[in-house]
Amino acid sequence: MARTTDGTDGDPTGTPPVPRRLLAAATRLFAEQGYDRTSVQEIVEAAGVTKGALYHYFGSKEDLLQEVYARVLRLQQERLDAYANADAPVEQRLRDAAADVVVTTIDNLDDAAIFFRSMHHLSPEKNKQVRAERRRYHERFRALIEEGQRAGVFSTATPADLVVDYHFGSVHHLSTWYRPDGPLSPRQVADHLADLLLRALRP
Repeated sequence: MARTTDGTDGDPTGTPPVPRRLLAAATRLFAEQGYDRTSVQEIVEAAGVTKGALYHYFGSKEDLLQEVYARVLRLQQERLDAYANADAPVEQRLRDAAADVVVTTIDNLDDAAIFFRSMHHLSPEKNKQVRAERRRYHERFRALIEEGQRAGVFSTATPADLVVDYHFGSVHHLSTWYRPDGPLSPRQVADHLADLLLRALRP
């Protein structure tokens, strides 16, 4: 992996090496064992760092859990903003965004699985923060649909909120069935789901 000027080793989420190792170890252990059955000691041993390093970057195991999901959502938000602001027809921008969230979710399947299995372990305040970030993403996605509806490009028969739920219902269940050794590549799954969304929106 090429090293960048900010010391992140080209990591797409922009995370420095030590916290990235901690996040990778925590993600793997949370996915394999469950959040509540994973100890801080197991995480630092798997990451090859000390407990002091963990508490330097993350105040608690709960902070690690929050960051496991939030870092991917931040990446997806940045990519969605780029697609939404592109100089292209709204149909193309929505399709690109719809496909991208599928690919980035599949690329981070453990994170998605952890979200659905373990987010209830977060404190009410941290849970609220994660859900607020997720809501911001959904609202940006919905704005693309509404733009197309106002322009007459997309059907208004179904409210934009339901269209968003329709697409993200599929995305959120990817961790329950997608397998890397299965018959479809991430890009193929993304294309199928994006095409289904666009077909549902045709006037």
